[in-house]
Amino acid sequence: QVQLVESGGGLVQPGGSLRLSCTASGNIFSRYNLAWYRQAPGKQRDLVALITSSGVTNYGDAVKGRFTISRDNAKNTVFLQMNSLKPEDTAVYYCAAGVVGFGSWGQGTQVTVSS
Repeated sequence: QVQLVESGGGLVQPGGSLRLSCTASGNIFSRYNLAWYRQAPGKQRDLVALITSSGVTNYGDAVKGRFTISRDNAKNTVFLQMNSLKPEDTAVYYCAAGVVGFGSWGQGTQVTVSS
């Protein structure tokens, strides 16, 4: 398994932007598929975005056109650029990594969208 550490969460006003980062330990980062999930209070954990080891991306319907996932294999880091944030984007955001499925998870970072 790989150790994952998220950063970049915080409080932002509706319409604002945040950039989340997730840095991984280990030296086979480029082989991993990576994803961001989120979980709001009382709700299930949902997929936000994923990026495969070959760079193919996919997004949840709620964030298409507003969020962008990217990766920097040289820095062992995956990013989530979040624009046009809405109050309903408020959640704990988790990054995940794996070769088959997602077996490694970060501790999560809180994102709150509120005026």
